[in-house]
Amino acid sequence: MRYHTHVSTGWDSLDHIIDHLRWGDNVVWQVDSIDDYQRLVLPFVNSALSRNERVVYIRFGRHMPILDERPNLMIYRLETGNSFESFSREVHSIITREGRDVLYVFDLLSDLLHIWATDLMIGDFFVITCPYLFQLNTIAYFAILRNSHSFKSIARIRETTQVLIDVYNADGKLCIHPLKVERRYSPTMFLPHIKEKRRLVPVINSVEAAQLFSRLSHYDTTGAHRHLDYWDRLFMEARRLLQSDAAEAERKDLIQQLSRLMLTRDERLLALIRSHFTLEDMLSIKDRLIGTGFIGGKSVGMLLARKILMKDDPDTWGNTLEHHDSFYIGSDVFYSYIVQNGWWQTFMEHKTREGYFPKAMELKEKMENGVFPEEIVERFKLMLEYFGQSPSIVRSSSLLEDAFGSAFAGKYDSFFCVNQESPKQRYESFEKAVLRIFACTMSEDALTYRLQRGLDQSDEQMAILVMRVSGSYRTSYFFPDLAGVGLSRNPFVWKKGMDPQEGMVRLVFGLGTRAVNRVEHDYPRILAIDDPLAKPLVGLNDIRKYSQHYVDLLNLENNQIETVTLVEALEKGTPEKFDLMGIRDTEAVDAMREMGRPVKDYRILTFDPFLSETPFVDLMRRMFARLEQTYDHPVEIEFTVNFDQKGDLKINLLQCRPFKAMGSGPNDPLPDPREIGRTILRVEGNAIGAAISKEVTRIIFVDPEQYGDLSVQEKYAVARLIGKLNKAIAAGNGGSVLLMGPGRWGTCTPAMGVPVTFSEINHVTVIAEISHSTGSLVPDLSFGTHFFHDLVETGIVYLAVYPEDPEVECDLDWIRSRPNMLSALVPEGERFAHVVRVAETKDERLRIQSDVEHRKVLCYLALDDERKEIA
Repeated sequence: MRYHTHVSTGWDSLDHIIDHLRWGDNVVWQVDSIDDYQRLVLPFVNSALSRNERVVYIRFGRHMPILDERPNLMIYRLETGNSFESFSREVHSIITREGRDVLYVFDLLSDLLHIWATDLMIGDFFVITCPYLFQLNTIAYFAILRNSHSFKSIARIRETTQVLIDVYNADGKLCIHPLKVERRYSPTMFLPHIKEKRRLVPVINSVEAAQLFSRLSHYDTTGAHRHLDYWDRLFMEARRLLQSDAAEAERKDLIQQLSRLMLTRDERLLALIRSHFTLEDMLSIKDRLIGTGFIGGKSVGMLLARKILMKDDPDTWGNTLEHHDSFYIGSDVFYSYIVQNGWWQTFMEHKTREGYFPKAMELKEKMENGVFPEEIVERFKLMLEYFGQSPSIVRSSSLLEDAFGSAFAGKYDSFFCVNQESPKQRYESFEKAVLRIFACTMSEDALTYRLQRGLDQSDEQMAILVMRVSGSYRTSYFFPDLAGVGLSRNPFVWKKGMDPQEGMVRLVFGLGTRAVNRVEHDYPRILAIDDPLAKPLVGLNDIRKYSQHYVDLLNLENNQIETVTLVEALEKGTPEKFDLMGIRDTEAVDAMREMGRPVKDYRILTFDPFLSETPFVDLMRRMFARLEQTYDHPVEIEFTVNFDQKGDLKINLLQCRPFKAMGSGPNDPLPDPREIGRTILRVEGNAIGAAISKEVTRIIFVDPEQYGDLSVQEKYAVARLIGKLNKAIAAGNGGSVLLMGPGRWGTCTPAMGVPVTFSEINHVTVIAEISHSTGSLVPDLSFGTHFFHDLVETGIVYLAVYPEDPEVECDLDWIRSRPNMLSALVPEGERFAHVVRVAETKDERLRIQSDVEHRKVLCYLALDDERKEIA
């Protein structure tokens, strides 16, 4: 290890001025051209190689190579299209691999502006890379182009580096002007020096110095231009182009360039953006962007869907779509937050295989308690002043979110800010929401989701969408008239003649949180667009019981989101159009009157008048058709519905993303009864998923009768046990697995089912929810929810099993008769062996098959050839 050893720049005169280089130095040259930088690099490298030092050249610029290949020179060629994280991680890996006491030459840092478009990220890269190089006792050469970066960026570089030197060409002569040289000093060190032959001569006369700097002043633009980030200058060019008579092709090219910097890298989406967005649209987004970088998948989906509809039929959608005035927190803010709080090293460790989960947990805790730079705080406050006391919602909008093939449904959080506080408290609540969303990128569910889809090494910056909450004030409550989720393909056709390509909607009264989550004790309205009044009661005919009884809303007095009964919500005032949503429950009213209790306005939310008397269904049909046709892919939307003062229906399109519809796959006919030795499970209608025909090698069964007798703590322990069995499948100790249990898998309420997270069941093949009389153990075909998305994307077949239905067969006794292998797989789970059974069936000839066309699923013991002949 070397300490304070002097190293030559390769130029004796320069060595004399700065008293040589020191191990640990990062040297930044501010130059006018790449040629000037190269003239300084070559003697440094030649001198180092002559001493048998290790020299590494990091090549990434668009300019000609600074160094050519030669013996003992290691050249790493980095991909120029890489994002900030990928590029920084690759450089970090190179530095780690090369180790201590290495000399580095980096290409021109200014070239990275063409990739990242912002000085902020150049500064962040320098801030995370230079200390690591210093730590490993290296010497590194960097260069930046004069007048290409803002004063703030130069200040960050000056603060971080050990050596900063200006290089000019003055009247054909090279001028060297050290601006910062750490750990040494001389009386003339920081004077400009003019090259005279091989020597650098200091300008010590005041007259000559004044003349020199006067001549050099044209190199330095001191106006507002230098205060601007490269990003801002790019958009200034866009405004100039917009006001000019530039050709449409030129504008489209700039839209494409700005889209790659602010909207997406996805080529399919970029093609749609180029067709639908104008330069005015891009500038409008920029005006509402806090920070720099991408606005994220959720924001792009919302904006693109609106543009598609408006371009298709501006009259209809211009009068129907509710206006939005959202703000966007750029994805660069996320990385800079990590960098400026000093956590980048931990972030890099998280990206390793061994640190993926442990370091993420460490980061998650830290990220909820960091600080933002003053300029970001100020922008946050200005935005909050704009919204005032209007409720807003802070929504995740990461780079990978809502993309083709990765919806990330429910993996990241959203938080309501009711905003009924002082400005100081409103800011604190908002900042807390932002930090919690940043931290949720490190949640176990999100990490598992990324890992399972091969996205664990992909850049996943978190941008944020801040929206005004859609709705109206109702005394002390605030909520929209209706909200919901829509799918352009209906995944569950429960009635003959329904067309799955017409789509379906999951509709609720109040906030849409009850539409996107698996709600407990409640049933949102499911409707098929081609037959909206048909009700999928899944064999349960009590319309009162299986309707919506609770409402999510914002309580303005308590300044928080709340769930109240429908009766409580209506006590604050019945919405003017409520007769379209709920019919009066005369039986309940009569019953309360007979019992001598206060009579209240009891309603049953069927939504039938709303569906039949308003243009809502037709608008959804048209919206689905246009969006799916334009995306060339099924889509999912989130929306609210409100009625304006004239009574006209307004739809607020909150979100649109590609939806992975479950394909039918090969539809083999179900086996002949003569091939079946014993039916273990038969379901008709209550199934979701592609066609399946597989040998079942293992059944994991949570016994409904035993589960109901457990305490709440024990039910959570059973959920964790299922997670361990799920890991055993991932480790290769299980093939095609049938998971069966009472009520709803993934519920938040143990009385309703087994409270697993999706990452604890994501390796099974088929999941069955069994209805049981104990408590409220009833399945829930939750189309359009986050749980449903997880099933679809993972390809898990879902069954709702109602043993009381005469069309259903469910031989639980056969499963109970199999040897229980639980303790062999998870020894610590033996205490729950009476509740959780693991039956190994790989030698039982147990098969599961589905007939997608007729919505039938059959799990049976197949006869071997000899037994078939006998049959």
